[in-house]
Amino acid sequence: MSVPPAPRRLLTRLRALAAHGPAPLGDLVRLVAAELVTEVCSIYVLRPGEVLELAATEGLRQEAVGQTRLRVGEGIVGLVAATGEALNLPDAQNHPAFAYRGETGEDLFASMLAVPLRRAGRMLGVIAVQNRNPRRYEPGEVEDLETVAMLLAEMVAAGLESASEFPATLPNAFTATPLAAGLALGPAALHGPAAPPAITLAADPQAELVRLRDAIAAMRQGLDALLDSSFGPIPQAQNPELAASLEVMEAYRLAAADGGWLRRAEAAIASGLTAEAAVHRAASELRERMRRIANPYLRERLADVEDMAQRLLTALGGEAAHGPAPGAVLLARRLGPAELLDWHARGIIGVVLEEGSASSHAAILARALGLPMVAGAEGIVEAATPGDEILLDADEGQAVLRPEAELRQAFARALEARETRLAAHAVMRDRPALSLDGKHLSLMLNVGLALELDRLDAVGADGIGLFRTEIAMLARGAVTDVPEQATFYARVLDAAGSRPVVFRTLDLGADKALPGLAHPPEQNPAMGWRSLRLGLDRPALLRRQARALLLGAGGRRLAIMFPMVATVAEFRAARALVRAEAARVRPAPASLAIGAMLEVPSLLWQLGPLLHEVDFLSVGTNDLLQFLFAADRATPALATRYDLLSPPVLGMFVQLIERARAAGVPLSVCGEDAGRPLEAMVLAALGFETLSMQAASLLAVKAALAATDLGKLRTFLDALLGADDGAASLREPLEAWAHENIRF
Repeated sequence: MSVPPAPRRLLTRLRALAAHGPAPLGDLVRLVAAELVTEVCSIYVLRPGEVLELAATEGLRQEAVGQTRLRVGEGIVGLVAATGEALNLPDAQNHPAFAYRGETGEDLFASMLAVPLRRAGRMLGVIAVQNRNPRRYEPGEVEDLETVAMLLAEMVAAGLESASEFPATLPNAFTATPLAAGLALGPAALHGPAAPPAITLAADPQAELVRLRDAIAAMRQGLDALLDSSFGPIPQAQNPELAASLEVMEAYRLAAADGGWLRRAEAAIASGLTAEAAVHRAASELRERMRRIANPYLRERLADVEDMAQRLLTALGGEAAHGPAPGAVLLARRLGPAELLDWHARGIIGVVLEEGSASSHAAILARALGLPMVAGAEGIVEAATPGDEILLDADEGQAVLRPEAELRQAFARALEARETRLAAHAVMRDRPALSLDGKHLSLMLNVGLALELDRLDAVGADGIGLFRTEIAMLARGAVTDVPEQATFYARVLDAAGSRPVVFRTLDLGADKALPGLAHPPEQNPAMGWRSLRLGLDRPALLRRQARALLLGAGGRRLAIMFPMVATVAEFRAARALVRAEAARVRPAPASLAIGAMLEVPSLLWQLGPLLHEVDFLSVGTNDLLQFLFAADRATPALATRYDLLSPPVLGMFVQLIERARAAGVPLSVCGEDAGRPLEAMVLAALGFETLSMQAASLLAVKAALAATDLGKLRTFLDALLGADDGAASLREPLEAWAHENIRF
């Protein structure tokens, strides 16, 4: 069924009305009511505090303007604002969500069609038309009002901006979640979805269709050019870090080739829109649908959609959204991986996102690029203007717009001190990791992308203590086949050379979901069907990865580690699968070590048989602590409530180290705590000899250990643990000891 063309005369008159500046909302509603032949047309504008205020009406009582208010989610209008979807009701007053407001006089009107006003992904309000007679508006009428709403949103936004009485000059602090550590201070560069196009109506729909298809081809060619300029040719065994596009960007390429949302753009062109307006509408509709997806990983792909929409609009002849950026901190609602590469090439020094997670494509790349990034700074894009100074602390999760002079100066001093400290740490790169009293330690890296492999030499790491094999697949959006996995693992071993590498098998599930890998909804996914449990229930998945690892080793030594082991029986079953593959693959590895991560507390009561079975054991402090204290590590209110430096945790480690040493089983720590200097010093003093961490932390940890007499620290620790006074944490006395005894 073809969709009727949009009301060209109305759109033309609306454009003319706004030609000389923001048009009064009263004029807009009168024009829309007259042209669409409705008895009522009203605009509700979203005000601070999630309140929708009747800003203009034709057909309802004028005294209600500025007085009638609805909260988002309240009434028909509030429901439309909350869901982002139009409502077409023949009898609105009998709808369960209807909220009566007597001052409007709307009890005379039965039917209602309400459509959201959105601009660049931001909800601005709702436009509603009403009639006395009960009737459902025709699909063509709905399409007309949605087209009008797209244009009205731009005009309403312009009116709101021009009416602002409070210039943004005051400091504004935002708390966010760290995604990639670091500090940055510089002017703000703003980024967001493209604004609606200036020309909405198409003179020749067929010509617009040709333009769209040409632009799609140009967009895909542009992606190839971006990868070539950023990374060079893909097959580069001698420079494996340049092959990140194999992991992160391939998923983006596949999404760009997906014709689903582009077909919706073609349908919009058939309704009479220009190619630009059609792309904008299709992307907006998809954006609203993706916002309601429960799966967090799939929802993260929203940034990729907006990235592609902007690239497609640019290919259609629009201007790229990137402004001046050298030395700037980028502020964005969301960010796709290709855009991050663009902005990074332009010289940004940090990123602040309103939405994002550690598993997003952009976050994965930011960590690999060493670019400070935080997410969750809701409202920062709207609060900022280009050039505003912004202070970014991605270590602690803070972003401050327009900081006061005293704070700016203090942060600048901290930034200078950090750079001086990093320069001093750089001299540690080629030195062995030795404590002040001569104890040797192995400092390894936690990595997951080929792009990170060059950090091995950059920081002088002793090897890779944790290679997260799922990160590349999450970035790509699919489980790769055996030959491709094998090639990738071989590249990792090539980069490591003679240094050891420990590959962790796929740690999927919980917050790390892959499209196409069916995963049932769970109330508590962190303790659900994930990691090794998934691999044992899908043995073909685990066996294929084991085969790929063995093939990638190509006769070299190989170390494989299973995550989320809860019982010795699970370890034995997984090891049997790996050994079955090892019996078939030639050449056989020079050595095959199979170990486990200690993340589930139940293993602490199975240490006897476990230490008899494993070749090595690695403590994953991130999950171990959340399970030990029954505290979700993603819950901000619990972020600092439970501490690694607490008597129960340190006492547990003392016993674990003694048991592992007696059994002759190598023991390491690969959680985030291993990369914090104070925690690393304490872990080393307890007896851990191998610590694995992010590359950005290694030199600081090496410097701290070099300044620490671990024997003296152990004596102090034993005294604290022997006191047994029920303290929640020993952090304070340990920090005091460190300040008195060492400088780091």
